Amino acid sequence: MLNIAIVTAQQSVAFHDSENGFNFQAYTDPSHNVTYAAVFPPVCANSTEFIGEFIVPVANKWVGLSIGGAMINALLLVAWPNGNSIVSSARIATDYVQPTVYAGPTLTTLPSSHVNATHWKWVFRCQNCTSWADTTGGSLDISTTDAWAWALSTVAVNNPADPASTFQEHTDFGFWGQNVGGAHDSNYANYLNGQGATATPTPTPTAPTTTSSPTSTAVTNPVGSWDYIVVGSGAGGLVVADRLSEAGKKVLVIERGGPSVAITGGNVVWPAAPNSGLTRFDVPGLFESEFSDPNPFWFCKDITFFAGCLVGGGTSVNGGLYWFPTTAEFATSNGWPSNWTNHQPYTAKLQARLPSTDVPSTDGKRYLEQPYNIVSQLLNAQGYGNTTINSNSDWKDHVYGYSAWNFQQGLRWGPVHTYLQTSLARKNFKLLINTQVNSVVRNGSTITGVLTNDTSIGPGGVVSLNPNGRVILSAGSFGTPRILFQSGIGPADMIQAVQNSPSASQLPPASQFINLPVGYNAADNPSINLVLQHPSIDSYDNWNNIWTTPRPADAAQFVANHSGPFAGASPKLNFWRVYLGPDGVQRYLQGTVRPGASGITTSLAYNSSQIFTITVYLSTGTTSRGRIGIDSTLKASPIVFPWLTDPNDTAVLVQGIKDIIANLKTVPNLQLIAPDNVTTVESYVANYDPSSMCSNHWTGSARIGSNSSTSVVDQNAKVWNTNNLFVVDASIFPGLPVGNPQAAIMSAAEQAATKILALAGGP
Repeated sequence: MLNIAIVTAQQSVAFHDSENGFNFQAYTDPSHNVTYAAVFPPVCANSTEFIGEFIVPVANKWVGLSIGGAMINALLLVAWPNGNSIVSSARIATDYVQPTVYAGPTLTTLPSSHVNATHWKWVFRCQNCTSWADTTGGSLDISTTDAWAWALSTVAVNNPADPASTFQEHTDFGFWGQNVGGAHDSNYANYLNGQGATATPTPTPTAPTTTSSPTSTAVTNPVGSWDYIVVGSGAGGLVVADRLSEAGKKVLVIERGGPSVAITGGNVVWPAAPNSGLTRFDVPGLFESEFSDPNPFWFCKDITFFAGCLVGGGTSVNGGLYWFPTTAEFATSNGWPSNWTNHQPYTAKLQARLPSTDVPSTDGKRYLEQPYNIVSQLLNAQGYGNTTINSNSDWKDHVYGYSAWNFQQGLRWGPVHTYLQTSLARKNFKLLINTQVNSVVRNGSTITGVLTNDTSIGPGGVVSLNPNGRVILSAGSFGTPRILFQSGIGPADMIQAVQNSPSASQLPPASQFINLPVGYNAADNPSINLVLQHPSIDSYDNWNNIWTTPRPADAAQFVANHSGPFAGASPKLNFWRVYLGPDGVQRYLQGTVRPGASGITTSLAYNSSQIFTITVYLSTGTTSRGRIGIDSTLKASPIVFPWLTDPNDTAVLVQGIKDIIANLKTVPNLQLIAPDNVTTVESYVANYDPSSMCSNHWTGSARIGSNSSTSVVDQNAKVWNTNNLFVVDASIFPGLPVGNPQAAIMSAAEQAATKILALAGGP
């Protein structure tokens, strides 16, 4: 086991359980109020056991403990309630897959265990639990403070009566320093006999408010130091990391979430295809099911809108729409510095690595085309032209075509199947998952590393840079600002929120705070759903139950050869039009058409099997802006909504909707359901739930620019007033892209990598 010289605020303390009289070293996770405790016998050469205790609120359906401080190649103990008893097992995992039962340890549940209306408590003896030699020879150092880890889920295991039951991935996890050296107790034999201790230490386990230093002075750093640390494995992070490692730099990517598609070790297998190995993230047509799952672990729990916390980030959970950027969206008129306007060479690199398709099914056929056939009639009559959209990216006015994705071989592809795979083949690259970066470690303007929540990977959870090394934040438009705030970079009110939190100790001295407009300029496409009905439409059951009970023939077809409706996501047609607003600003309007609908507000009767949706967005040229910040718990959220704060945006959106529906009567049997026939477009837009306008295409919260008063990063994507901190993700975008943003983000990452490598003074 790893010795830790410095452990952050998450460390065990002395704890006396008044119910059974045992003295422990214990840690209580403040997020879920679960206590993890352990006591060891007096030190002797042959000691291989300890007594452990979990005290768990009933909202948590299973709890796990990693003695090795990690998931892979460490002893894992898992327990859950089953009626009035506790079921438990020892597990081991050699990869990020379902841990299997491990036969080495002997677990004995002790009499003070119980289940009541509010908590369940497991007190247990764990014998043969200080080493697990049949994997990689891991062991526990019983003389010092070790990194331990917890995991839990609010979703019950699949068969609570079976100690070998399978279960879904944890809904949360964390790490702490367990003071094993201070947990040896001469009363241990009494505990085994059901007797309490003769002396009691401090009664309540809580995380201390200051950094503490265990007795050991040995420092190990299993992750090592790096030329570049990239925080986040999404559209920006994977691209920039691949190009940096391609250039021979030693690159570490740190991803806070776990595996996604099967190629990353993902194992959330589609129940309709249990032997296929296909996860929900591999199958494009399962996209709509992500939002109704009772345990959506793939979405970040500490961000109020949907954000991907898994390998691939948003590219592993989005609808996959993939539009190569236009000249307009990288123009100076959209806020970009002049040295960024020539995006074409970088977009060409992207196209070569990850082409697009508008025929994702491997049989060369298109499916569920009925909405395309209906809406194309409307658009043709309005003077629109039809094209293969990505073959002429700059044509974005009065144009429509089939929806395009970056899917390949009938599967979700994206940067995970391309940029990540070439990176992983290099010895100078490493991907570290299930590890959250809380802040950068800095001395004034120089960053020396990053602080993570995993004390097993470096002293105090710190991963260090090599001399002249650099950190690149690619954690997204919510995650990147939060890391900056927790690093003492941003507006005073956000840094004050960190100062008032348990994370205050990680901040640099106040004299080193950097005042930048982090979180301002946040933008997202304001979007409005129009719902229509036509007898030719197959709504595909509004995408209900596709995870658990899909149409059998369609599921079988996809499993057989990755063809059919499930080879594509729900959109079927996209269109664009340009408007000149009342303020003289040119704005782009995008439409996305898909079968089915949800959240319908109408006074009209309708047939739910015949409905489809046109989602109308404003994109490039949109002038409404909001602000992203953090609350007292450090949860990231928009503290000012960015949708239609400028009435000029509202005017254009209203006019665009009116134009789309102007000639509905020219298509026989086509009916507008929402807005209904007693609601004006103006009223429909004015009363639309603001949070329902969210497109989850967030940009701008760490915008690029020419000065530190109005921007967060300079023309090389370097954070102002720092020497070696960069941002490469959607947060640097000064204005919205023309279409769904993932291709634009990846093109920008290609360009950023070139600029960063060209800067003098790097590793």
